[in-house]
Amino acid sequence: MSDSKNKFDSFVGPAESTRVMDSLRRGATRRDILSMLLAGGMQATLAGGLATAAISAHADTPRKGGRIRVAGATAAANDTLDPAKQSNQTDYSRGTMLYNGLTSLDSSLTPQPALAESFSTTDAKTWVFTLRKGVVFHDGKALAPADVVYSLMRHKDPATASKAKVLADQIDSVKATGPNEVTVVLSAPNADLPVIVGTFHFHIVKDGTTDFNAGIGTGPYKLKEFKPGVRSLVVRNEAYWKPGKPYLDEIEFVGIGDESARVNALLSGGMDLVASVNPRSVARVKGTPGYAIFTTQSGQYSDLIMRRDVGPGMNPDFAMAMKYLFDREQMKKTIALDYAVIANDQPIDPTNRFYFAGLPQRTMDLDKAKFHLQKSGVTGKVPMVTSPAAMYSVEIALLLQQTGQRIGLDIDLKRMPADGYWSNHWLNSPVGFGNVNPRPSADTLLTQFFQSDAAWNESRWKNPKFDQLLLASRAETDQAKRKQQYADMQTMIHQEAGIGIPMFLASIDGHSSKLKGLSPIPLGGLMGYSFAENVWLDA
Repeated sequence: MSDSKNKFDSFVGPAESTRVMDSLRRGATRRDILSMLLAGGMQATLAGGLATAAISAHADTPRKGGRIRVAGATAAANDTLDPAKQSNQTDYSRGTMLYNGLTSLDSSLTPQPALAESFSTTDAKTWVFTLRKGVVFHDGKALAPADVVYSLMRHKDPATASKAKVLADQIDSVKATGPNEVTVVLSAPNADLPVIVGTFHFHIVKDGTTDFNAGIGTGPYKLKEFKPGVRSLVVRNEAYWKPGKPYLDEIEFVGIGDESARVNALLSGGMDLVASVNPRSVARVKGTPGYAIFTTQSGQYSDLIMRRDVGPGMNPDFAMAMKYLFDREQMKKTIALDYAVIANDQPIDPTNRFYFAGLPQRTMDLDKAKFHLQKSGVTGKVPMVTSPAAMYSVEIALLLQQTGQRIGLDIDLKRMPADGYWSNHWLNSPVGFGNVNPRPSADTLLTQFFQSDAAWNESRWKNPKFDQLLLASRAETDQAKRKQQYADMQTMIHQEAGIGIPMFLASIDGHSSKLKGLSPIPLGGLMGYSFAENVWLDA
């Protein structure tokens, strides 16, 4: 219940409040409410103030019903309902409609109880999760420890091809230790386990599930239709375990790779909420009556990838030359229109508690860039693959191309369409771009993208010392020591990895003014992809 509703209740009492709210739901105006309060003998000035308060409380109270259409920024034939294989914001958004995790992450990325009503440990190595009673899957089956055991352990099986296998590898065992209890034992202590199991890949599915096309979960919505690369349709789960939620009857979710097409779809009335709005479109959205902008500052970044195992990036001097070509201030101002903060070629952003502020900021230096380029011996055209799929990468690449000419570097831009970019070009191009959505913790980010054997190790940079530090940092209970370990790892990436990160990007979403309930969760836009159970439509 909203704060304004609580305040209104306290002024007039619950019985009168219910009568007023029922009248508003039936279409009563402020004048009608004022007359109602005056007829009850209330003094006119007080009645006027309370009528206004009632209107405000009514507007802030979530309403049930309605249907919305939402557009994410990606769509591909390999869209999936298998949490283990999800890899983009469209997958994640759909996943939070259908499934829940043991925990969920709040606006400060702190793990909160979800399917596990509590979790505890004495040594950060053995964790006990007590499951919530009364939770049922969409097909009516009751949630049981076996579902949790299966959901977590399947990530460890190479045949699953889980995107989170590198995170799950630290799990030694998952066992049912009671009728509503599961015990997880790790190979080494990790204080971040409740954060990890609150992430998208670790959503809980039914024991033994191998075919995920039905999308059977415990989440706020049930699957009605799923066409990979086209659209999905979900309807309210009337048996959802969170009282009163969700609010909407139905959500249609599509992926539209082209940003201008997404914005046009919103402003023409075809969509109620769209992800990843370009800053250049903000004024147009704000200037159109009935539409608004929703911004979330986070650790999202688009990065220049120079693979260390193939192409010019095999020479570390080439990678260093490229990093010195970034005019970060100009990129922040002219490309992101200040919807960003400056980055320093390492992935931990300033909002993270382990961000290393003491790392000297790398700035554009054409003399150093030219020195390292000549030392690398790289000559001739250097193909650079880019796409609108990786936010701002086309604009960043154009700036690099122009700046590169000043040191004798000939960058040959290969602009690829958004459709199919992630499956065909990302991770496959010797020099190209990625786009990394925010991660819930420093450990998750470094494990998924920089550990030597990680599937998403974009530049194929491998450093055994880094891997050892990463492992040690999980078990370190002394926060000062742990912070130093993360500082050392950020320094190593900054100096050695084939990754250039010029800025951390804000997520900008556009929406109809009738859509209420959005609040920022720094996992990314669309409320950290969990908008579905939180939004409602105003009348």
